[in-house]
Amino acid sequence: MAKESVAGFTLVEVILAMTIFALMGTILYGAFSLGHGAVEKSQASFEKNQKLRSVTDFVGSYIRSSYPYRSSPQDPVIFFTGEESELIFISSFSLAMGGRGMAKVRLFWDGSEGESGALRLEEETPVRIQTEEDSEGHRTGMVVREGVKEFRITYLDPQTEDEKWEERWDARERKSLPRAVRLRYRTEEGREVQWVFPIMMSVLAQLP
Repeated sequence: MAKESVAGFTLVEVILAMTIFALMGTILYGAFSLGHGAVEKSQASFEKNQKLRSVTDFVGSYIRSSYPYRSSPQDPVIFFTGEESELIFISSFSLAMGGRGMAKVRLFWDGSEGESGALRLEEETPVRIQTEEDSEGHRTGMVVREGVKEFRITYLDPQTEDEKWEERWDARERKSLPRAVRLRYRTEEGREVQWVFPIMMSVLAQLP
């Protein structure tokens, strides 16, 4: 009587199959992990860029709306004082008043040479040119951006045909608003950032 053979796998075949499955699993896991990491990195970069864009729009709303404010119609002095690391001016944009209304704005950097600091913005309503300690005005302050290095503000002179940026701007002396304001700084990662905001009312603010 003939003996039937039993089909099956040898130990070598089983080990070889398990090795192949393990290798395929490792490759698939590596591909999945790499793809997931790329997606997370792309998402983080997108969110960072969105945040920076929101900050740019926020600061730009104030500076673009710089107003040639005078304490009285007869007063020839326009209130606008700009230094390399600080800018104080009157804006027709006010976050505290829902985007409308006049506000006294101070944009400044609290860092120092060789060190990073925060770019801050303070808003005061109603507008008061003289700032007394006992002023009853409403003040709000916020951090615009952390980790700012080598911060500089410059001002575009509207009186010259060539592009000339000044390191300071005093409207009492210039008798006008600058044509634009430029902000430059470096991030903690060393990336250089530049914002340029035109002032919409710079032409109307010029005195005869």
